[in-house]
Amino acid sequence: MEIDFWKMLLDFLMLIGAATFLGVLFERIRLSALLGYLAAGILLGPGAFKLIEGSHGVTSMAELGVALLLFSIGLEFSWRRLRAHGRLALLGGSLQIGLTILIATILCLGMGVGLAAAVAIGAMASPSSTAGVLRMLGDRAELEAVHGRASLGILLFQDLALVPLVLLVSALGGSGTLLDTLWTAGKALGLAAGLIGLFHLLGQRVLPGALRAAVMTRNRELPILFATLMCFGAAWVFHAAKLSPALGAFIAGMVLAESPFAMQLRTDVKPLKTIFVTVFFASIGMLADLRWIADHLPLVIATVAGVLVIKAVIVTGVVRFIGLTPHYAIATGLCLAQVGEFSFVLAGIGHSMNVISPEMFKLVAAVTVATLMLTPFLVAFALPVAAKLTRKGASAPEEEGTAPAEGHMLLQNHAIIVGLGPAGRQALAALRGTGAPVLVLELNPETIENVRKEGLAAEVGDATDAEVLEHVHIEKARVLVVTLPDHRTTLQIIQEARKIAPSIRIITRARLSAYAEALKQAGADVVLDEEVEVGQRLGKRLVEIYS
Repeated sequence: MEIDFWKMLLDFLMLIGAATFLGVLFERIRLSALLGYLAAGILLGPGAFKLIEGSHGVTSMAELGVALLLFSIGLEFSWRRLRAHGRLALLGGSLQIGLTILIATILCLGMGVGLAAAVAIGAMASPSSTAGVLRMLGDRAELEAVHGRASLGILLFQDLALVPLVLLVSALGGSGTLLDTLWTAGKALGLAAGLIGLFHLLGQRVLPGALRAAVMTRNRELPILFATLMCFGAAWVFHAAKLSPALGAFIAGMVLAESPFAMQLRTDVKPLKTIFVTVFFASIGMLADLRWIADHLPLVIATVAGVLVIKAVIVTGVVRFIGLTPHYAIATGLCLAQVGEFSFVLAGIGHSMNVISPEMFKLVAAVTVATLMLTPFLVAFALPVAAKLTRKGASAPEEEGTAPAEGHMLLQNHAIIVGLGPAGRQALAALRGTGAPVLVLELNPETIENVRKEGLAAEVGDATDAEVLEHVHIEKARVLVVTLPDHRTTLQIIQEARKIAPSIRIITRARLSAYAEALKQAGADVVLDEEVEVGQRLGKRLVEIYS
Protein backbone atom coordinates (compact mmCIF):
# COMPACT_ATOMS: atom_id res chain seq x y z
CA MET A 1 0.00 0.00 0.00
CA GLU A 2 2.89 2.33 0.77
CA ILE A 3 4.38 1.82 -2.69
CA ASP A 4 1.01 2.42 -4.31
CA PHE A 5 0.51 5.62 -2.35
CA TRP A 6 3.88 7.10 -3.26
CA LYS A 7 3.45 6.02 -6.88
CA MET A 8 0.08 7.78 -6.90
CA LEU A 9 1.66 10.89 -5.36
CA LEU A 10 4.44 10.88 -7.99
CA ASP A 11 1.87 10.53 -10.80
CA PHE A 12 -0.15 13.37 -9.32
CA LEU A 13 2.92 15.62 -9.03
CA MET A 14 3.99 14.88 -12.62
CA LEU A 15 0.50 15.60 -13.87
CA ILE A 16 0.19 18.88 -11.94
CA GLY A 17 3.73 19.91 -12.90
CA ALA A 18 3.20 19.25 -16.62
CA ALA A 19 -0.22 20.93 -16.52
CA THR A 20 1.25 24.00 -14.82
CA PHE A 21 4.14 24.28 -17.27
CA LEU A 22 2.00 23.74 -20.38
CA GLY A 23 -0.79 25.95 -18.98
CA VAL A 24 1.69 28.83 -18.57
CA LEU A 25 3.14 28.12 -22.02
CA PHE A 26 -0.27 28.16 -23.70
CA GLU A 27 -1.24 31.36 -21.88
CA ARG A 28 2.02 32.97 -23.06
CA ILE A 29 1.05 32.27 -26.68
CA ARG A 30 -2.42 33.66 -25.96
CA LEU A 31 -4.24 30.34 -25.86
CA SER A 32 -6.38 28.95 -23.05
CA ALA A 33 -4.60 27.18 -20.19
CA LEU A 34 -7.21 24.42 -20.53
CA LEU A 35 -5.43 23.39 -23.72
CA GLY A 36 -2.24 23.02 -21.70
CA TYR A 37 -3.98 20.78 -19.17
CA LEU A 38 -5.33 18.56 -21.94
CA ALA A 39 -1.92 18.46 -23.64
CA ALA A 40 -0.26 17.45 -20.35
CA GLY A 41 -2.55 14.45 -20.06
CA ILE A 42 -2.03 13.47 -23.69
CA LEU A 43 1.77 13.58 -23.41
CA LEU A 44 2.10 11.85 -20.03
CA GLY A 45 -0.61 9.26 -20.63
CA PRO A 46 -0.50 5.75 -22.07
CA GLY A 47 -1.19 7.06 -25.57
CA ALA A 48 2.14 8.94 -25.80
CA PHE A 49 5.19 8.79 -23.46
CA LYS A 50 3.53 6.41 -20.94
CA LEU A 51 4.97 8.23 -17.93
CA ILE A 52 1.61 7.71 -16.22
CA GLU A 53 -0.01 4.42 -17.17
CA GLY A 54 -2.83 2.58 -15.53
CA SER A 55 -2.68 4.58 -12.29
CA HIS A 56 -5.80 4.01 -10.23
CA GLY A 57 -4.77 6.93 -8.03
CA VAL A 58 -4.94 9.48 -10.85
CA THR A 59 -8.21 7.96 -12.02
CA SER A 60 -9.60 8.38 -8.52
CA MET A 61 -8.39 12.00 -8.44
CA ALA A 62 -10.09 12.56 -11.78
CA GLU A 63 -13.35 11.16 -10.39
CA LEU A 64 -13.04 13.49 -7.40
CA GLY A 65 -12.34 16.29 -9.87
CA VAL A 66 -15.56 15.50 -11.72
CA ALA A 67 -17.48 15.55 -8.43
CA LEU A 68 -16.01 18.88 -7.32
CA LEU A 69 -16.47 20.41 -10.78
CA LEU A 70 -20.12 19.39 -10.80
CA PHE A 71 -20.53 20.56 -7.20
CA SER A 72 -19.17 24.02 -8.08
CA ILE A 73 -21.47 24.18 -11.12
CA GLY A 74 -24.36 23.18 -8.88
CA LEU A 75 -23.40 26.10 -6.61
CA GLU A 76 -23.64 28.42 -9.63
CA PHE A 77 -27.00 26.97 -10.60
CA SER A 78 -30.25 28.31 -9.19
CA TRP A 79 -33.88 28.10 -10.26
CA ARG A 80 -34.01 31.90 -10.10
CA ARG A 81 -31.10 32.14 -12.51
CA LEU A 82 -32.67 29.58 -14.86
CA ARG A 83 -36.00 31.44 -14.79
CA ALA A 84 -34.16 34.68 -15.57
CA HIS A 85 -33.15 33.16 -18.92
CA GLY A 86 -36.76 32.11 -19.54
CA ARG A 87 -37.61 30.50 -22.87
CA LEU A 88 -34.01 30.64 -24.04
CA ALA A 89 -32.85 28.22 -21.35
CA LEU A 90 -35.91 26.01 -20.96
CA LEU A 91 -37.15 25.77 -24.54
CA GLY A 92 -33.79 26.29 -26.23
CA GLY A 93 -31.94 23.86 -23.99
CA SER A 94 -34.55 21.11 -24.23
CA LEU A 95 -34.83 21.44 -28.01
CA GLN A 96 -31.05 21.38 -28.44
CA ILE A 97 -30.59 18.26 -26.33
CA GLY A 98 -33.59 16.46 -27.83
CA LEU A 99 -32.60 17.21 -31.44
CA THR A 100 -28.95 16.29 -30.83
CA ILE A 101 -29.91 12.90 -29.37
CA LEU A 102 -32.44 12.26 -32.16
CA ILE A 103 -30.13 13.17 -35.06
CA ALA A 104 -27.11 11.40 -33.57
CA THR A 105 -29.20 8.27 -32.95
CA ILE A 106 -30.49 8.22 -36.54
CA LEU A 107 -27.00 8.72 -37.98
CA CYS A 108 -25.51 5.98 -35.76
CA LEU A 109 -28.30 3.54 -36.65
CA GLY A 110 -27.63 4.26 -40.31
CA MET A 111 -23.98 3.26 -39.77
CA GLY A 112 -24.93 -0.04 -38.16
CA VAL A 113 -24.59 0.90 -34.48
CA GLY A 114 -27.02 -0.81 -32.09
CA LEU A 115 -29.98 1.12 -30.69
CA ALA A 116 -28.74 1.33 -27.10
CA ALA A 117 -25.27 2.47 -28.16
CA ALA A 118 -26.76 4.93 -30.68
CA VAL A 119 -28.96 6.59 -28.06
CA ALA A 120 -26.04 6.68 -25.60
CA ILE A 121 -23.80 8.34 -28.20
CA GLY A 122 -26.53 10.92 -28.82
CA ALA A 123 -26.63 11.63 -25.09
CA MET A 124 -22.83 11.97 -25.00
CA ALA A 125 -22.88 14.40 -27.93
CA SER A 126 -25.54 16.70 -26.47
CA PRO A 127 -23.64 18.57 -23.68
CA SER A 128 -21.29 21.42 -24.56
CA SER A 129 -18.34 22.56 -22.46
CA THR A 130 -19.59 24.69 -19.57
CA ALA A 131 -16.09 25.18 -18.15
CA GLY A 132 -14.44 25.96 -21.48
CA VAL A 133 -17.11 28.20 -23.03
CA LEU A 134 -17.85 30.29 -19.93
CA ARG A 135 -14.15 30.75 -19.21
CA MET A 136 -13.44 31.92 -22.75
CA LEU A 137 -16.49 34.21 -22.87
CA GLY A 138 -15.49 35.65 -19.48
CA ASP A 139 -11.90 36.26 -20.62
CA ARG A 140 -13.21 38.04 -23.73
CA ALA A 141 -15.78 40.07 -21.71
CA GLU A 142 -18.57 38.59 -23.86
CA LEU A 143 -20.71 36.95 -21.17
CA GLU A 144 -23.08 39.92 -21.20
CA ALA A 145 -23.24 40.01 -25.02
CA VAL A 146 -26.32 38.54 -26.72
CA HIS A 147 -24.57 35.35 -27.81
CA GLY A 148 -22.89 35.10 -24.38
CA ARG A 149 -26.21 35.23 -22.52
CA ALA A 150 -27.76 32.79 -24.99
CA SER A 151 -24.86 30.38 -24.51
CA LEU A 152 -25.13 30.71 -20.72
CA GLY A 153 -28.87 29.96 -20.79
CA ILE A 154 -28.45 26.77 -22.83
CA LEU A 155 -25.44 25.67 -20.76
CA LEU A 156 -27.49 26.11 -17.58
CA PHE A 157 -30.16 23.79 -18.94
CA GLN A 158 -27.53 21.30 -20.12
CA ASP A 159 -26.12 21.19 -16.60
CA LEU A 160 -29.60 20.46 -15.24
CA ALA A 161 -30.17 17.85 -17.96
CA LEU A 162 -27.11 15.93 -16.79
CA VAL A 163 -29.36 14.29 -14.19
CA PRO A 164 -31.68 12.53 -16.69
CA LEU A 165 -28.81 11.94 -19.15
CA VAL A 166 -26.82 10.00 -16.54
CA LEU A 167 -29.90 7.97 -15.67
CA LEU A 168 -30.61 7.36 -19.36
CA VAL A 169 -27.12 6.02 -20.13
CA SER A 170 -27.16 3.93 -16.94
CA ALA A 171 -30.53 2.41 -17.86
CA LEU A 172 -29.30 1.55 -21.36
CA GLY A 173 -26.70 -0.71 -19.75
CA GLY A 174 -29.36 -3.08 -18.44
CA SER A 175 -29.56 -6.44 -20.14
CA GLY A 176 -32.80 -8.01 -21.25
CA THR A 177 -35.87 -6.94 -23.15
CA LEU A 178 -37.14 -3.42 -23.72
CA LEU A 179 -39.52 -3.93 -20.81
CA ASP A 180 -36.59 -4.89 -18.54
CA THR A 181 -34.69 -1.78 -19.65
CA LEU A 182 -37.72 0.43 -18.95
CA TRP A 183 -38.11 -1.22 -15.53
CA THR A 184 -34.43 -0.63 -14.73
CA ALA A 185 -34.74 2.99 -15.90
CA GLY A 186 -37.87 3.46 -13.80
CA LYS A 187 -36.18 2.09 -10.68
CA ALA A 188 -33.13 4.31 -11.24
CA LEU A 189 -35.35 7.34 -11.81
CA GLY A 190 -37.39 6.58 -8.71
CA LEU A 191 -34.30 6.09 -6.55
CA ALA A 192 -32.71 9.27 -7.91
CA ALA A 193 -35.93 11.22 -7.40
CA GLY A 194 -36.12 9.96 -3.81
CA LEU A 195 -32.54 10.99 -3.08
CA ILE A 196 -33.04 14.38 -4.74
CA GLY A 197 -36.21 14.88 -2.68
CA LEU A 198 -34.29 13.95 0.47
CA PHE A 199 -31.53 16.45 -0.29
CA HIS A 200 -34.13 19.11 -1.14
CA LEU A 201 -35.84 18.51 2.21
CA LEU A 202 -32.45 18.73 3.89
CA GLY A 203 -31.82 22.03 2.12
CA GLN A 204 -35.19 23.48 3.08
CA ARG A 205 -35.46 22.31 6.70
CA VAL A 206 -32.03 21.49 8.10
CA LEU A 207 -29.41 23.54 6.26
CA PRO A 208 -30.84 27.05 6.92
CA GLY A 209 -30.66 26.55 10.67
CA ALA A 210 -27.23 24.91 10.52
CA LEU A 211 -25.70 27.59 8.33
CA ARG A 212 -27.20 30.43 10.36
CA ALA A 213 -25.93 29.05 13.65
CA ALA A 214 -23.85 31.60 15.52
CA VAL A 215 -20.75 29.41 15.46
CA MET A 216 -21.02 29.16 11.65
CA THR A 217 -21.22 32.92 11.16
CA ARG A 218 -18.23 33.54 13.43
CA ASN A 219 -15.92 30.95 11.88
CA ARG A 220 -15.35 31.17 8.11
CA GLU A 221 -13.79 27.69 8.01
CA LEU A 222 -16.87 25.83 9.22
CA PRO A 223 -19.15 26.61 6.24
CA ILE A 224 -16.33 25.44 3.91
CA LEU A 225 -15.97 22.18 5.82
CA PHE A 226 -19.76 21.80 5.81
CA ALA A 227 -19.86 22.32 2.03
CA THR A 228 -17.07 19.77 1.51
CA LEU A 229 -18.98 17.29 3.67
CA MET A 230 -22.13 17.89 1.60
CA CYS A 231 -20.25 17.47 -1.70
CA PHE A 232 -18.43 14.23 -0.98
CA GLY A 233 -21.15 12.90 1.31
CA ALA A 234 -23.71 13.21 -1.50
CA ALA A 235 -21.25 11.64 -3.93
CA TRP A 236 -20.82 8.65 -1.59
CA VAL A 237 -24.57 8.25 -1.04
CA PHE A 238 -25.24 8.19 -4.80
CA HIS A 239 -22.34 5.76 -5.33
CA ALA A 240 -23.75 3.47 -2.62
CA ALA A 241 -27.11 3.60 -4.42
CA LYS A 242 -25.34 2.53 -7.65
CA LEU A 243 -25.95 5.95 -9.23
CA SER A 244 -23.42 8.46 -10.52
CA PRO A 245 -21.35 10.03 -7.67
CA ALA A 246 -20.88 13.14 -9.81
CA LEU A 247 -24.66 13.48 -9.99
CA GLY A 248 -24.84 13.42 -6.19
CA ALA A 249 -22.24 16.19 -5.95
CA PHE A 250 -24.20 18.27 -8.46
CA ILE A 251 -27.41 17.89 -6.43
CA ALA A 252 -25.54 18.90 -3.25
CA GLY A 253 -24.28 22.03 -5.00
CA MET A 254 -27.81 22.91 -6.15
CA VAL A 255 -29.10 22.54 -2.58
CA LEU A 256 -26.40 24.85 -1.20
CA ALA A 257 -26.98 27.33 -4.06
CA GLU A 258 -30.21 28.36 -2.38
CA SER A 259 -28.44 29.11 0.92
CA PRO A 260 -27.28 32.62 1.88
CA PHE A 261 -23.67 31.34 1.91
CA ALA A 262 -23.72 30.35 -1.79
CA MET A 263 -21.60 33.17 -3.19
CA GLN A 264 -19.01 32.96 -0.43
CA LEU A 265 -18.83 29.18 -0.76
CA ARG A 266 -18.20 29.51 -4.50
CA THR A 267 -15.28 31.79 -3.68
CA ASP A 268 -13.86 29.65 -0.88
CA VAL A 269 -14.05 26.38 -2.83
CA LYS A 270 -12.35 27.91 -5.87
CA PRO A 271 -8.70 27.09 -4.95
CA LEU A 272 -9.56 23.45 -4.26
CA LYS A 273 -11.67 23.33 -7.41
CA THR A 274 -8.74 24.63 -9.47
CA ILE A 275 -6.53 21.69 -8.49
CA PHE A 276 -9.12 19.02 -9.14
CA VAL A 277 -10.39 20.57 -12.39
CA THR A 278 -6.80 20.68 -13.65
CA VAL A 279 -6.41 16.98 -12.88
CA PHE A 280 -9.80 16.29 -14.47
CA PHE A 281 -8.94 17.94 -17.79
CA ALA A 282 -5.49 16.34 -17.77
CA SER A 283 -7.11 12.95 -17.14
CA ILE A 284 -9.35 13.49 -20.17
CA GLY A 285 -6.19 14.12 -22.18
CA MET A 286 -4.76 10.83 -20.86
CA LEU A 287 -7.67 8.99 -22.48
CA ALA A 288 -6.60 10.18 -25.93
CA ASP A 289 -4.63 7.31 -27.46
CA LEU A 290 -2.38 8.98 -30.03
CA ARG A 291 -1.49 5.69 -31.67
CA TRP A 292 -5.12 4.70 -32.01
CA ILE A 293 -5.96 8.19 -33.34
CA ALA A 294 -3.12 7.94 -35.90
CA ASP A 295 -4.40 4.54 -37.06
CA HIS A 296 -7.97 5.87 -37.37
CA LEU A 297 -7.21 9.48 -38.35
CA PRO A 298 -9.76 9.78 -41.21
CA LEU A 299 -12.53 8.48 -38.92
CA VAL A 300 -11.56 10.86 -36.09
CA ILE A 301 -11.33 13.90 -38.40
CA ALA A 302 -14.65 13.08 -40.07
CA THR A 303 -16.37 12.56 -36.70
CA VAL A 304 -14.98 15.78 -35.22
CA ALA A 305 -16.03 17.76 -38.30
CA GLY A 306 -19.47 16.14 -38.27
CA VAL A 307 -20.02 16.85 -34.57
CA LEU A 308 -18.97 20.52 -34.91
CA VAL A 309 -21.16 21.13 -37.97
CA ILE A 310 -24.23 19.27 -36.70
CA LYS A 311 -24.17 20.81 -33.22
CA ALA A 312 -23.53 24.31 -34.60
CA VAL A 313 -26.46 23.95 -37.00
CA ILE A 314 -28.78 22.58 -34.29
CA VAL A 315 -27.95 25.34 -31.77
CA THR A 316 -28.16 28.04 -34.44
CA GLY A 317 -31.56 26.77 -35.60
CA VAL A 318 -32.91 26.50 -32.06
CA VAL A 319 -31.93 30.00 -30.90
CA ARG A 320 -33.01 31.45 -34.25
CA PHE A 321 -36.41 29.79 -33.72
CA ILE A 322 -36.63 31.39 -30.28
CA GLY A 323 -36.00 34.85 -31.67
CA LEU A 324 -32.31 35.73 -31.93
CA THR A 325 -31.13 37.41 -35.12
CA PRO A 326 -29.10 35.26 -37.57
CA HIS A 327 -25.89 37.05 -36.55
CA TYR A 328 -26.11 36.15 -32.86
CA ALA A 329 -27.71 32.77 -33.54
CA ILE A 330 -24.68 31.68 -35.62
CA ALA A 331 -22.28 33.02 -32.96
CA THR A 332 -24.12 31.04 -30.26
CA GLY A 333 -24.03 27.92 -32.43
CA LEU A 334 -20.27 28.18 -32.90
CA CYS A 335 -19.69 28.73 -29.17
CA LEU A 336 -21.60 25.56 -28.28
CA ALA A 337 -20.49 23.32 -31.16
CA GLN A 338 -18.04 21.22 -29.13
CA VAL A 339 -18.58 18.05 -27.12
CA GLY A 340 -18.25 19.00 -23.46
CA GLU A 341 -16.33 17.64 -20.50
CA PHE A 342 -19.44 15.91 -19.16
CA SER A 343 -19.58 13.80 -22.31
CA PHE A 344 -16.54 12.11 -20.78
CA VAL A 345 -18.58 11.38 -17.65
CA LEU A 346 -21.38 9.85 -19.74
CA ALA A 347 -18.89 7.93 -21.87
CA GLY A 348 -17.26 6.51 -18.75
CA ILE A 349 -20.64 5.30 -17.48
CA GLY A 350 -21.52 3.85 -20.90
CA HIS A 351 -18.17 2.08 -21.17
CA SER A 352 -18.30 0.64 -17.64
CA MET A 353 -21.81 -0.73 -18.29
CA ASN A 354 -20.90 -2.14 -21.72
CA VAL A 355 -23.30 0.18 -23.55
CA ILE A 356 -20.49 1.21 -25.90
CA SER A 357 -17.50 -0.88 -26.99
CA PRO A 358 -13.87 -0.09 -26.07
CA GLU A 359 -13.28 1.07 -29.65
CA MET A 360 -16.28 3.40 -29.51
CA PHE A 361 -15.07 4.73 -26.14
CA LYS A 362 -11.68 5.57 -27.69
CA LEU A 363 -13.46 7.42 -30.51
CA VAL A 364 -15.65 9.37 -28.06
CA ALA A 365 -12.57 10.25 -25.97
CA ALA A 366 -10.65 11.39 -29.06
CA VAL A 367 -13.56 13.53 -30.29
CA THR A 368 -14.09 15.01 -26.81
CA VAL A 369 -10.42 15.99 -26.49
CA ALA A 370 -10.26 17.36 -30.04
CA THR A 371 -13.40 19.51 -29.75
CA LEU A 372 -12.35 20.77 -26.30
CA MET A 373 -9.02 21.85 -27.78
CA LEU A 374 -10.89 23.68 -30.55
CA THR A 375 -13.21 25.47 -28.09
CA PRO A 376 -11.01 28.58 -27.56
CA PHE A 377 -10.89 29.10 -31.32
CA LEU A 378 -14.64 28.50 -31.76
CA VAL A 379 -15.45 31.16 -29.13
CA ALA A 380 -12.81 33.62 -30.38
CA PHE A 381 -14.00 33.47 -34.00
CA ALA A 382 -17.73 33.15 -33.27
CA LEU A 383 -18.62 36.82 -33.82
CA PRO A 384 -16.26 37.48 -36.79
CA VAL A 385 -17.45 34.34 -38.62
CA ALA A 386 -21.08 35.17 -37.87
CA ALA A 387 -20.50 38.72 -39.14
CA LYS A 388 -19.06 37.42 -42.42
CA LEU A 389 -21.81 34.86 -42.93
CA THR A 390 -24.54 37.43 -42.33
CA ARG A 391 -22.56 40.38 -43.79
CA LYS A 392 -23.20 42.27 -40.57
CA GLY A 393 -20.71 44.21 -38.45
CA ALA A 394 -19.46 42.49 -35.33
CA SER A 395 -20.52 45.50 -33.29
CA ALA A 396 -24.18 45.06 -34.20
CA PRO A 397 -26.58 46.33 -31.54
CA GLU A 398 -28.01 43.83 -29.14
CA GLU A 399 -31.67 43.09 -29.67
CA GLU A 400 -34.23 43.23 -26.92
CA GLY A 401 -35.81 40.13 -25.53
CA THR A 402 -32.63 38.32 -24.63
CA ALA A 403 -32.23 36.92 -21.18
CA PRO A 404 -31.41 39.54 -18.58
CA ALA A 405 -28.94 38.99 -15.82
CA GLU A 406 -30.49 38.00 -12.54
CA GLY A 407 -31.28 40.16 -9.52
CA HIS A 408 -28.63 42.70 -8.58
CA MET A 409 -26.81 42.14 -11.89
CA LEU A 410 -29.25 44.69 -13.34
CA LEU A 411 -27.88 47.46 -11.09
CA GLN A 412 -25.98 50.25 -12.80
CA ASN A 413 -24.28 53.24 -11.21
CA HIS A 414 -25.05 51.72 -7.81
CA ALA A 415 -23.50 52.14 -4.38
CA ILE A 416 -21.95 49.14 -2.62
CA ILE A 417 -21.95 49.20 1.17
CA VAL A 418 -19.52 46.76 2.82
CA GLY A 419 -20.53 45.97 6.40
CA LEU A 420 -23.87 46.75 7.98
CA GLY A 421 -23.04 47.68 11.54
CA PRO A 422 -24.25 51.00 13.01
CA ALA A 423 -22.11 53.01 10.57
CA GLY A 424 -23.27 50.95 7.61
CA ARG A 425 -26.92 51.36 8.57
CA GLN A 426 -26.50 55.12 8.75
CA ALA A 427 -24.97 55.12 5.27
CA LEU A 428 -27.74 52.85 3.96
CA ALA A 429 -30.45 55.11 5.41
CA ALA A 430 -28.85 58.17 3.80
CA LEU A 431 -28.57 56.48 0.39
CA ARG A 432 -32.15 55.22 0.53
CA GLY A 433 -33.24 58.78 1.06
CA THR A 434 -31.65 59.75 -2.27
CA GLY A 435 -33.29 56.90 -4.18
CA ALA A 436 -29.91 55.66 -5.42
CA PRO A 437 -29.58 51.91 -6.16
CA VAL A 438 -27.76 50.17 -3.31
CA LEU A 439 -26.20 46.74 -2.79
CA VAL A 440 -25.14 45.53 0.66
CA LEU A 441 -22.19 43.14 1.09
CA GLU A 442 -22.04 41.48 4.50
CA LEU A 443 -20.86 38.17 6.04
CA ASN A 444 -23.82 37.75 8.39
CA PRO A 445 -26.62 35.84 6.56
CA GLU A 446 -29.33 37.00 8.99
CA THR A 447 -28.48 40.62 8.23
CA ILE A 448 -28.59 39.92 4.49
CA GLU A 449 -31.96 38.19 4.80
CA ASN A 450 -33.41 41.20 6.65
CA VAL A 451 -32.05 43.61 4.02
CA ARG A 452 -33.57 41.51 1.22
CA LYS A 453 -36.94 41.60 2.99
CA GLU A 454 -36.76 45.38 2.66
CA GLY A 455 -36.51 44.95 -1.11
CA LEU A 456 -32.81 45.79 -1.40
CA ALA A 457 -30.05 43.88 -3.18
CA ALA A 458 -27.72 42.11 -0.76
CA GLU A 459 -25.18 39.29 -0.82
CA VAL A 460 -23.25 37.23 1.71
CA GLY A 461 -19.62 37.66 0.72
CA ASP A 462 -16.08 38.61 1.72
CA ALA A 463 -15.25 41.90 0.00
CA THR A 464 -11.49 41.22 0.25
CA ASP A 465 -11.97 38.61 -2.50
CA ALA A 466 -11.77 39.90 -6.07
CA GLU A 467 -14.29 37.34 -7.33
CA VAL A 468 -16.89 38.56 -4.81
CA LEU A 469 -16.36 42.16 -5.95
CA GLU A 470 -16.69 41.10 -9.59
CA HIS A 471 -19.86 39.18 -8.75
CA VAL A 472 -21.53 42.36 -7.45
CA HIS A 473 -20.29 44.23 -10.56
CA ILE A 474 -18.09 46.74 -8.80
CA GLU A 475 -16.86 47.94 -12.21
CA LYS A 476 -20.38 49.29 -12.87
CA ALA A 477 -20.80 50.87 -9.43
CA ARG A 478 -20.45 54.58 -8.70
CA VAL A 479 -19.26 54.43 -5.10
CA LEU A 480 -17.90 51.86 -2.63
CA VAL A 481 -18.57 52.54 1.07
CA VAL A 482 -16.44 50.49 3.48
CA THR A 483 -17.73 50.74 7.05
CA LEU A 484 -15.66 47.96 8.65
CA PRO A 485 -13.71 48.89 11.80
CA ASP A 486 -10.63 46.73 11.01
CA HIS A 487 -8.15 48.80 9.00
CA ARG A 488 -6.28 45.75 7.64
CA THR A 489 -9.43 44.32 6.09
CA THR A 490 -10.35 47.75 4.75
CA LEU A 491 -6.92 48.11 3.13
CA GLN A 492 -7.35 44.77 1.35
CA ILE A 493 -10.79 45.75 0.08
CA ILE A 494 -9.56 49.09 -1.23
CA GLN A 495 -6.63 47.49 -3.03
CA GLU A 496 -8.78 44.81 -4.69
CA ALA A 497 -11.45 47.36 -5.63
CA ARG A 498 -8.89 49.66 -7.27
CA LYS A 499 -7.56 46.79 -9.42
CA ILE A 500 -11.01 45.98 -10.79
CA ALA A 501 -12.58 49.45 -10.87
CA PRO A 502 -9.86 52.14 -10.97
CA SER A 503 -12.33 55.02 -11.32
CA ILE A 504 -14.79 54.10 -8.56
CA ARG A 505 -15.21 56.51 -5.64
CA ILE A 506 -14.24 54.90 -2.33
CA ILE A 507 -15.39 56.22 1.05
CA THR A 508 -14.19 54.54 4.25
CA ARG A 509 -13.69 55.07 7.98
CA ALA A 510 -10.55 55.01 10.13
CA ARG A 511 -10.95 54.05 13.75
CA LEU A 512 -7.58 55.64 14.60
CA SER A 513 -5.82 58.63 13.04
CA ALA A 514 -2.68 56.51 12.62
CA TYR A 515 -4.43 54.45 9.92
CA ALA A 516 -6.06 57.28 7.97
CA GLU A 517 -3.03 58.10 5.80
CA ALA A 518 -2.47 54.43 4.90
CA LEU A 519 -6.08 54.14 3.73
CA LYS A 520 -5.68 57.26 1.56
CA GLN A 521 -2.48 55.92 0.04
CA ALA A 522 -4.20 52.61 -0.70
CA GLY A 523 -6.72 54.48 -2.85
CA ALA A 524 -9.57 55.75 -0.67
CA ASP A 525 -11.01 59.05 -1.91
CA VAL A 526 -12.61 60.00 1.39
CA VAL A 527 -11.41 58.77 4.80
CA LEU A 528 -13.50 59.71 7.82
CA ASP A 529 -11.06 59.84 10.73
CA GLU A 530 -13.12 58.87 13.79
CA GLU A 531 -10.68 60.44 16.27
CA VAL A 532 -10.75 63.75 14.38
CA GLU A 533 -14.54 63.59 13.91
CA VAL A 534 -15.12 62.84 17.61
CA GLY A 535 -12.65 65.58 18.61
CA GLN A 536 -14.41 68.14 16.43
CA ARG A 537 -17.81 67.19 17.84
CA LEU A 538 -16.48 67.36 21.40
CA GLY A 539 -14.98 70.78 20.71
CA LYS A 540 -18.26 72.00 19.21
CA ARG A 541 -20.23 70.82 22.25
CA LEU A 542 -17.76 72.50 24.62
CA VAL A 543 -18.03 75.78 22.73
CA GLU A 544 -21.84 75.55 22.94
CA ILE A 545 -21.65 75.00 26.74
CA TYR A 546 -19.37 78.00 27.38
CA SER A 547 -20.89 80.40 24.90
